[in-house]
Amino acid sequence: MELPHWFTAIILGVIEGLTEFLPVSSTGHLLIAEHWLPRQTDLFNVVIQSGAVLAVIPLFRERISLLLRWRERQSQQLWALILLSFGITAAGGILLEKFHFRLPEATGPVAWALIIGGLIFLLVERMVVQKKLRSEHTWPVAAIVGAAQLVAAAFPGASRSGSTIMASMLAGTSRVTATEFSFLVGIPTLLAASALKLFKAFMHGATEDWSMLLLSTLVAAAVSFVTVKWLLRFVQTHSFAMFGVYRIVIGTALLCFS
Repeated sequence: MELPHWFTAIILGVIEGLTEFLPVSSTGHLLIAEHWLPRQTDLFNVVIQSGAVLAVIPLFRERISLLLRWRERQSQQLWALILLSFGITAAGGILLEKFHFRLPEATGPVAWALIIGGLIFLLVERMVVQKKLRSEHTWPVAAIVGAAQLVAAAFPGASRSGSTIMASMLAGTSRVTATEFSFLVGIPTLLAASALKLFKAFMHGATEDWSMLLLSTLVAAAVSFVTVKWLLRFVQTHSFAMFGVYRIVIGTALLCFS
């Protein structure tokens, strides 16, 4: 029996809101969901992603306020680090576009990316448990974060936030600082990617059920706000091992039942 359009919109909004910033891969989960739910357009997925991203900006009021004081040295340094990460990702994205790279739509690659990512989570957490981690952002880490975002862009299931956070921690950054910087870099990166896809969609005369799109976007925004607020508290006292186990379980189940 086919689900009502409004119910599908709510389900996809919840999935996007839960997984956009959690280190479990929103792209991977949406691809998985669309094997059982009606497949949505790229425009639909892009717009609900934008809603999830915009919703978390109020949670970074202090950092956003600092960035707005651009005359201060601390603000300029943070801007430079974010722009370095963004620039590396953008340059790599342009190359991927030039060579007509397309994301795989089969669930197999997504499942393996989830499993491998989960194993990496467990390994990284084990490696840093006795390591003294920094609470400052650094140039090498900013460059690594930019490269990690490209890995996530090329392999659905890798997770943008998961890849960047794990890479930062391996480079010696504390869990809280790595999470915060991943989110700060993610905001302009995801919004820029969304704006580009929106432009291309409209240029090609894309059509959409705007009422269902609005419903899904609002749901994604609300769920994303609550999820990120919880995660920012969670990482202060917990590791990412739980997410690693989750990824392995979901990836294995996907291989078994797809």
